[in-house]
Amino acid sequence: MSSITNEKAFEEAIEQSLIDCGGYVKGGPDNFNRELALDLTVLFQFIKDTQKKTWDSLVAIHGAEVEKKFLYRLNQELDARGMLDCLRHGITDYGKKFTLAYFKPVSKLNPETQRFYNQNILTVTRQVHYSTKDESSIDMLLSVNGLPVATIELKNPFTGQDVDDAKRQYKYDRDERELLFQFKKRTLVHFAVDTDVIYMTTRLQGSKTKYLPFNKGYNKGAGNPPNPDGHKTAYLWEAVLVKDSWMDILSRFLHLEVDEKTFDGRKIKIETMIFPRYHQLDSVRQLSIDALAKGAGKNYLVQHSAGSGKSNSIAWLAYHLAGLHDKNDKRIFDSVIVITDRIVLDKQLQDTIYQFEHKLGVVEKIDKDAAQLAQALTSGTNIIITTLQKFPFCQKPLAKNYQNISVCRRYSCLIL
Repeated sequence: MSSITNEKAFEEAIEQSLIDCGGYVKGGPDNFNRELALDLTVLFQFIKDTQKKTWDSLVAIHGAEVEKKFLYRLNQELDARGMLDCLRHGITDYGKKFTLAYFKPVSKLNPETQRFYNQNILTVTRQVHYSTKDESSIDMLLSVNGLPVATIELKNPFTGQDVDDAKRQYKYDRDERELLFQFKKRTLVHFAVDTDVIYMTTRLQGSKTKYLPFNKGYNKGAGNPPNPDGHKTAYLWEAVLVKDSWMDILSRFLHLEVDEKTFDGRKIKIETMIFPRYHQLDSVRQLSIDALAKGAGKNYLVQHSAGSGKSNSIAWLAYHLAGLHDKNDKRIFDSVIVITDRIVLDKQLQDTIYQFEHKLGVVEKIDKDAAQLAQALTSGTNIIITTLQKFPFCQKPLAKNYQNISVCRRYSCLIL
């Protein structure tokens, strides 16, 4: 009995922290619809509160069946495009565009966007019964506006179980065919957590499930440093999962990597959901904070070991730096230039950045000539991806373009 009490106390402490300090509200497990793997109560509360006029126009079309028809369309879109894309870009039903999440604006130029951001409903729900086949439950479910985005399995070493038991539970007790766990369609990341260490995975595959550590590291090694104020893993719920951080991860970190490989003469598409490891998240944020405080003109060295995700870190950093604004809402950098020595430009880098921003002219790869580079540098393109070899040849076209520019420009250069 004490084992259950201790596990429950750990769960309660995390929930309370997220509610008191993290910007969450307590979710009701009974509100979770198992067939659709959605919290319908919160979903419709959010839609009707934030987009009443659009919802009323949909009611005029569908009448009494409006909720049923909307859910049918939402489920279609989640199946086809996935949770992440729907969260970022919304869905359309009978020509009516619905936003499913509002992300924090990078500047204060439009106060309306901040007001919408404040209306997001983040819920933490404990012991969610998700299966249509039995009464299996997940320790903790995190949702945004009724849409499930993350699960957490908790273990307390004081009860004789640790993070390895949580990992085994995901592998052998959580059926990846259940809608809540289906890759890309609902939850995007799964955390195995105890009081000392954290592991994560973005895809449940039974015994083949692969985990990555989500730890700070300690004394140049694995694990986490001692925490005089609580558990070693408290940074997860006290810093990473709090509203501003979590919404930033959903909008500007998480991304779907698509690769094509040939097997027996056939091209096969391989999709991988990329969630930042702690060192990537921390380095991008620390560099962004410092650049915001000190502006242009500083040099930084980011050390990455082989296989630690350098291209993703660069893409995330480029996107964050391009969005930095000072207290007067002026951009810190007019453009962010990503320079690589690869003749064939890094496709992974381009694809990662493009997932975050679909607008024309935000990201440009310089794959033609030096004149294209000069044009991008002087036209205010947010993110420019180019090779080192083009710079010696762009001086003349650059000088010509700058004749018509009277203001000083500031650039951030990221060199791979």
